[in-house]
Amino acid sequence: MVGTEMLEILQKLVGAEQVWEQEPMKNHTTFRVGGPARYLVEPGSAGELIKVIGACLEAGMPYTVVGNGSNLLVSDAGYDGVVIHLFKNMSQIWVQGNFITAEAGALLVRVSNEACREGLAGLEFASGIPGTVGGALVMNAGAYGGEMKDVVCCVKVLAADGWIREYTGEEMDFGYRRSRIAEGRDIVLEAEFRLRPGKTEEIRARMEELREQRVKKQPLEYASAGSTFKRPEGYFAGKLIEDAGLRGFRIGDAQVSEKHCGFVINRGNATAAQIAEVIEEVKKRVYADSGVRLKTEVKYLGW
Repeated sequence: MVGTEMLEILQKLVGAEQVWEQEPMKNHTTFRVGGPARYLVEPGSAGELIKVIGACLEAGMPYTVVGNGSNLLVSDAGYDGVVIHLFKNMSQIWVQGNFITAEAGALLVRVSNEACREGLAGLEFASGIPGTVGGALVMNAGAYGGEMKDVVCCVKVLAADGWIREYTGEEMDFGYRRSRIAEGRDIVLEAEFRLRPGKTEEIRARMEELREQRVKKQPLEYASAGSTFKRPEGYFAGKLIEDAGLRGFRIGDAQVSEKHCGFVINRGNATAAQIAEVIEEVKKRVYADSGVRLKTEVKYLGW
């Protein structure tokens, strides 16, 4: 299918104002790097999402679903397919009693702030995680002793066979930085969180305490994808990297953070290739130094 025809189909499905051609992915990732997506589409509903995927399948066009791009390293060459961006449009939040329901594109920061305003405790740990609900469920995002698995009671997905299904928290098969979503082709549509009554001022104080810890320990002043590496069993990735003499290790503007060695940062003008090179060099030298094989939390697209 020629490009013009595919563009017209996507525009017809979701509206011309929700489709971009040759859209720089550096504008949609927290690393602030990445070449252009052939098309970037922002569906406004599950129905539109289903139609966009159907059009991609019919056309034989590769597609991928992304949220805030907070765990994504897109190649400098970009992605020759359709990026389905679940962020701005599919981001509604509803509160009923002790439950909050949020669409996949809602930022965790927004959801945790809404919980605080409603006097609901349990999502304080997520108040500084830059990802969306959908992305957080894929990888069972967590911080400071809390994880998605602790608060999720129900997840609605577009299953790989095209049907909409619901999974309980137990059926999500959450593990360390994984879930059943990560293992297949299901796409998160929305999730329901079971929280507990609390005092807004106490919840806010806890969120502020965690924010101060992040500011003190993490290189928030630079673009990054958060913790670059998964925690190896029995070790801390940052300590292994520091012990291998890699604090501040740098290729161009891609650098192992001097503040927290578990972060690879973009000092301003890094390329995706430079970031990937730093990551691979860290993995190689940590293995040579300690025998531990680091695995990345970051997902690669377009490589």
